[in-house]
Amino acid sequence: MALKITDACINCGACQIECPNNAIYVGSENWSFAEGTSLKEVETQDGKILDAHTENPPLNDFIYYIVADKCTECNGFHDEPQCAFVCPADCCVIDENFIETEEELLLKKAWLHD
Repeated sequence: MALKITDACINCGACQIECPNNAIYVGSENWSFAEGTSLKEVETQDGKILDAHTENPPLNDFIYYIVADKCTECNGFHDEPQCAFVCPADCCVIDENFIETEEELLLKKAWLHD
């Protein structure tokens, strides 16, 4: 499962610093797969190969957000998601739209970093 940041976010930035995958971005900032990973290319669901450095539009314009395709819930790094652990507003929660097993999350970690 990936995590998401709810509207209760106070924009403190504590979560972003702790993310081992660089999956958390400031609201209104673009994001890329390459940032914080070893990826050079990404294959889309329709089979297109994209440069991993390509900037994508922000997923939220107002609060920090988590890119689900980069979130591993800290599997392979920590025993628990660090964003949720450090969040003073308790707004880093499971994203029901991205349910993944521990095995899938570890495969994602390997894809991002190996």
